[in-house]
Amino acid sequence: MSKLKAGVIGAGVFGAHHASKYKNDPRVELIGVYDMDTERMDALAETLSVRRFNNMDDMLDLLDIVTVASPPMTHASAAAAALEYNKHVLIEKPIAVSMVEAELLLQVAELNKRVLACGHQERLVFEAMGLFSAAERPTLIESTREGPWTGRSTDVSVALDLMVHDFDLARTIAGAAPSTVSAQGKAVHAASADAMTAELRFEGLTARFTGSRVAEARKRTMRIVYPSGELNIDFLARTFSNTSKVALDPSFGKAPAGRDPLGANVARFIDAVLGAAPRPAVTGREAADALKIALDADKAAGLPSLSFA
Repeated sequence: MSKLKAGVIGAGVFGAHHASKYKNDPRVELIGVYDMDTERMDALAETLSVRRFNNMDDMLDLLDIVTVASPPMTHASAAAAALEYNKHVLIEKPIAVSMVEAELLLQVAELNKRVLACGHQERLVFEAMGLFSAAERPTLIESTREGPWTGRSTDVSVALDLMVHDFDLARTIAGAAPSTVSAQGKAVHAASADAMTAELRFEGLTARFTGSRVAEARKRTMRIVYPSGELNIDFLARTFSNTSKVALDPSFGKAPAGRDPLGANVARFIDAVLGAAPRPAVTGREAADALKIALDADKAAGLPSLSFA
């Protein structure tokens, strides 16, 4: 079987991670990388001993699959170009910055019968824990996702940048869209929120979120309350405490998906392209559903989703 030819659009931190995963997968040949920042692109291409492309179309013409890991505002245009070239696409979150863009990507992917996946890899951590197969339904979720200012993904709000991960997790657990979304946000560096609190109401479930990219230290925690007890997760330490009757795997952090969720997500994407799996870990439609919540949170906070709008 010939190897899938892969490329990465965006040579930043996450682009480098995706490129490394492709480089190390025996089913894939990493062809090259593209980034408008030529210095960053050259450095990554040299590190991985692959081609660098001054023109995105020139690279797309050679590929079977591509990751889009450029700044969020460019996700839709880059992914649409790749889909028009009949390439299978994995987009880092968020899938786009508007629902119009997201729906367009879904339509083009369906029309061209291409796999469209998204980088909500925290899903794989929950899967490794066994949370999605829990017999009990929670009544409360409290999530905190904070970190210091890094200057990455600052073209969009903290809701689209960080909190969209936890919105996706809550919606997946609930199995439906929230009935209400409320939020308060604070803009520090530009027009959009750099810190936010949000609350989602589902049938029988309340989910509260704190997100910040201007915090003093990194914190990634989630508290899930069930009728039989509660679960407290530390995503950074890959540990949890559990007083509920929900049976979970305490060694999830040692499993491939728990240890390296991004790598597992890329592998699932490749599986779906090759027909070894019926779908990627997170579909384009599921990513669009998470985006809708993030956009609604920004709207509820009275702040734009784009930082320089």
